[in-house]
Parts: sequence; structure tokens; C-alpha cells
Amino acid sequence: MAKKHSARFLELVEEARKRVPELSIEEVKTKLEGGEKFRLIDVREGEEFARGHLPGAESLCKGILERDIEEKVPDAETPVVLYCGGGYRSALAGENLQKMGYKKVWSMWGGWRAWSEAGFPTEE
Repeated sequence: MAKKHSARFLELVEEARKRVPELSIEEVKTKLEGGEKFRLIDVREGEEFARGHLPGAESLCKGILERDIEEKVPDAETPVVLYCGGGYRSALAGENLQKMGYKKVWSMWGGWRAWSEAGFPTEE
């Protein structure tokens, strides 16, 4: 079930969505199935990741993303797809990665919720 978000939070997310390119769940699935090279990062909290995540995803929650991204993804030219529960946190996270110099960052709109509701493959 989708969480009800505050107006200010939604405004912040909408501004980020204007700057961070988005991919649909279908586009991400196609990239995964095609063996495309990119880093898939789940920015949800650790307990959310533990309950289930996209195949091959790495956990780097939004709370520590900026602190630890350079260790996990040192090359700012590496393609990075971020996702969260619905696409809000990943848009905000993507905007910060852009500010840090990452050039190829996308947010998956719909997030885990849309992915799992579509019946796409998951891992635990």
C-alpha cells in the first residue's frame, strides 16, 4: 500500500524528477534481461531490502548513499539505476549523485512496489 506523503515532500520530489531521468520498470527489466552493464542500487532501508529486492541489486540506503557511493561506484561515468519503494526517494538520491558528479544516473519510477505488483523476478 502506498504511503501518503506530505505536500512539501512531494514538491521536493517533483523538482528532483525534472532533473533526474527516469526509467520504467519495463525498461529496467529489459536492461537486466539484455545483460546491459549498469549498477542497480536499492536506496530503501536495509530491512526493506532484506524482505525482497530486484535481481542483482545492491543495497545502499538513502541515509548513507552520499557517504558510501564513491567506495561502491568510484567511476562517475558508470551507469547507475536507483530504485526505492515507489520512485520518490530514488529521485532525490539521483539528484544528489548528479551533484556529486555522477553523469549516468536514472531513477526507476514505480519502484519496488510497481516491480513486485507486475510479478517481475525478485530475490530475498
